[in-house]
Amino acid sequence: MTEAGTLVTLSRARRGQNLGGVGARPPQELLAGWVSASPSCPRHSQVPPIIFVMGGPGCGKGTQCKNMVTKYGFCHVGLGQLLGQEAQRSTQQGWQIRDIMLQGPLMPAGIILDMVSDNMLSCLESRGFLIDDFPWELRQAMEFEHIVGRAPSVVTVFDCSMETMLRVLHQGQGEHRADDSELAIHQSLDTHYTVCEPVLTFYQQNNLLRNILAEEAPENIFAKCCSVIESLQ
Repeated sequence: MTEAGTLVTLSRARRGQNLGGVGARPPQELLAGWVSASPSCPRHSQVPPIIFVMGGPGCGKGTQCKNMVTKYGFCHVGLGQLLGQEAQRSTQQGWQIRDIMLQGPLMPAGIILDMVSDNMLSCLESRGFLIDDFPWELRQAMEFEHIVGRAPSVVTVFDCSMETMLRVLHQGQGEHRADDSELAIHQSLDTHYTVCEPVLTFYQQNNLLRNILAEEAPENIFAKCCSVIESLQ
């Protein structure tokens, strides 16, 4: 089965949906939508790149993802924004996500992987994918590879001091995000440093990790992001 077909099958099977109606578009056609005709599009194994974007909350990766989307035509799968939107819905899953965000523990892997796969499927004609704030743990990384059929093209991590992230997050409290309480901020930072460390080590050992110093001017940070992307050509 092709990569796109596997993504469709496992995404729907995960939720127990009937697969009999999947064939509106054949897997080969779906996969073809992943390959851009533009010669300027970075390639990885003949399919658009999949780039994981990691870093602590408040490190500025969301802003840089928007810049990369504008320049390269990538699809930005921003988990923080998606979870925030879902938390505002009056649904069982929305209430569950809101409670978890308020309490601070890790979001269940099933919720995260469903959101990632569903959003990738919604923009299969993209020139590439920026999956922001993922993965949070090795289990998510391994299951993603099982769903998609390959590892990410590269994993970028934004290095930023605890002091800088705390300052940015405190400034953002005016946005009334569900996870912006003082306790949740510290829990989120602690989770990033504790839980994500094995993930970063894993990708470093596989020569996929690229560190970006996020304490510089935004234009300098963006230039480094562009260098990482263009190294995939």
